[in-house]
Amino acid sequence: MSARILIIGAGRSSNALINYALSQSEQFGWHVTVADADPAAAAAKVKDHPRGKAVWLDVNKVNDRRELIERADIVVSLLPAHLHLEVAQDCIRLKKHLVTASYVSQELYRLGDEARNRELIFMGEMGLDPGIDHMTAMQRINAIRETGATITAFRSFTGGLVAPENNDNPWGYKFTWNPRNVVLAGQGTAQYLQDGKLKFLPYQRLFRNTWDIDIPGLGKFEAYANRDSLLYRKQYGLDEIPTILRGTLRYPGFAESWAALVRIGLTNADFPILDSIKITYHELMEALAPSGPGSVKDRIAQMLKLEANGEVMNRLTWLGLFRKKRIKLRDATPALILEKLLLDKWKLDPKDKDLIVMQHQIDYELDGKQYRDVSNLTMKGKNAEDTAMSRLVGLPMGIFVRLISEGKIKATGVHIPTMKEVYEPVLEEMKEYGMELTHETVNL
Repeated sequence: MSARILIIGAGRSSNALINYALSQSEQFGWHVTVADADPAAAAAKVKDHPRGKAVWLDVNKVNDRRELIERADIVVSLLPAHLHLEVAQDCIRLKKHLVTASYVSQELYRLGDEARNRELIFMGEMGLDPGIDHMTAMQRINAIRETGATITAFRSFTGGLVAPENNDNPWGYKFTWNPRNVVLAGQGTAQYLQDGKLKFLPYQRLFRNTWDIDIPGLGKFEAYANRDSLLYRKQYGLDEIPTILRGTLRYPGFAESWAALVRIGLTNADFPILDSIKITYHELMEALAPSGPGSVKDRIAQMLKLEANGEVMNRLTWLGLFRKKRIKLRDATPALILEKLLLDKWKLDPKDKDLIVMQHQIDYELDGKQYRDVSNLTMKGKNAEDTAMSRLVGLPMGIFVRLISEGKIKATGVHIPTMKEVYEPVLEEMKEYGMELTHETVNL
């Protein structure tokens, strides 16, 4: 029953997970180690708990990383997604279970047989999106299937935003998770199925193609396609379904403005700008703007075919992109420069509350009639430290760690949480933390 839990990463989304692990440690005899490149951040979250320990870890130092993993029974990685593979390979070698909230890469799936042979549980996509979206979707899909209905469409939308009462900037957005992931979101091609037809949305068109979504009590949001929706047809048991779409929610106006940043070139992470430490934001925009008469702002607006004083250009101006202020970053890419700017402009104030919104729309046919099952989940955080994002990313991982330590999980190998043995107990316990999915059925 007792277990040694290693949590790698003490960033924005770690609070609820660390608090959960420490709160359960007495009952289950856990020893919880939190490792981070910033040991002060780890120590601030462990708070001198008698069963907790904060340690320094540079995850790229292989021997240090392996030494910590070797001393654990269950490893929870909150690292950026590209670093999970090395941790996973260490866990295979050292025979440790692994839990992450990130998308499972093809490389990670390839470790499935080795993990199974060693009777190891590797669970990815165990956070909010991906994570709670899979679990709540499977719960509704299975409930509908049990009526004998045929499911004809599945759409799912999730967003991590700022609560309406603290929505005090023109973008309607503040950071509650990894800023780099926000800046680089959508790169690559999103794909989905619509009425049996395959749809591709390349990056340059992604944010210009949105759907309106109504959330009860909160009003209208906009959604853009999220990654590869087709991956989940088989995982959800919807192989023959003609329509499947997963999307990301934002307040109206965000996507059009982000599309402008993409077209300008400010989300490009491929080339470093020499002497970026010496230039101003205004000079950067001059370098990205077409040549010709008029101000930089006017030429950018012309290039984007936008009104110079319209909403989108006003959002760009509010960010400070046309200010003659030094960038002060050495040889930085445009994406890194944008991230630094946004970190300041989109910061949660200490008393700000964040907002998580999720909606599933499942269309089905039963006895010759068409129906839509609409389920909604909304949760607000308490402040900038105790965020809904942290709770909905961290608690599912914490609960799953407990299920492993109690021997209640039989599924060895590499998985995502679409199995009843995972989602039923996790979603049941999440109710204790204020997470409730409401649903209604409408005639189509």
